[in-house]
Amino acid sequence: MSRKKPPVPVLPDDVDLIDSHCHLDMDEYRQDLDQVIHRAAQHGVRGILTIGIDLPSSNSAVRIASRYGSIRATVGFHPHEAEKVTPATLSALAALASDSAEEVVGWGEIGLDYVKQYAPLEIQRQVFRRQLQMARELKLPVIIHDREAHADCLRIIREEGPFDDGGVMHCFSADLDFALRMIDCNFHISIPGIVTYKKAEEMQEVAAKVPIERLLVETDGPFLSPVPYRGKRNEPLYTLYTAAHIAGLRQTDIVELARQTTANCRSLFNYQFNC
Repeated sequence: MSRKKPPVPVLPDDVDLIDSHCHLDMDEYRQDLDQVIHRAAQHGVRGILTIGIDLPSSNSAVRIASRYGSIRATVGFHPHEAEKVTPATLSALAALASDSAEEVVGWGEIGLDYVKQYAPLEIQRQVFRRQLQMARELKLPVIIHDREAHADCLRIIREEGPFDDGGVMHCFSADLDFALRMIDCNFHISIPGIVTYKKAEEMQEVAAKVPIERLLVETDGPFLSPVPYRGKRNEPLYTLYTAAHIAGLRQTDIVELARQTTANCRSLFNYQFNC
């Protein structure tokens, strides 16, 4: 007999939560995207950032954002796609961001991935630098993917900064010291559902101790579902489980955490809409 799932954490009607990082264009949502978005909104997750990882997905993210008034998009080339990047594709991405200014609120996800290494490391670093430069030129905050590349990410961000428009370390996976170094660079720290896993002690310390004014929550859907949905498709609704867990770590309540992380996301991404 399967164990009954705990109820979805509840927010008051006047409190919203934003999922700061989801991939709504992916195939896992193709059959029921409307229901996924509606289900989240019914429970208070009324804002979602849908994230581009290459030119086609960035175009798809913009199309989705144009259909739903509470959703915004970002554009960028993921490090896995770095070897496919050309001056022409970067120009096309910049044009998309400029032509869709109402929908596009950030540049990313971009960064370095030293685990899977789908692209050579030096090419990843070159493409990362160029995209940081383009984000600064367009005055867009950046969304950083960093897997086992902490030192190089920090070094390149410092060399290419300052980032007056800020950014976010998405799906944060380093320690508290690194989090504070990134905050010093004007970045936010975004915590995924992994924080609910028993062995995620390092992430739990980060979630508990970083300044709440620099904290965001995310799904990284369709990946990384929190407990009690670990191993299943993730979706924006489940941001509530992550937020509730972080609230417990911080010895506060989900209402206060939702209010502050939503305010943080609105401010960082100039997220101007009524959820």
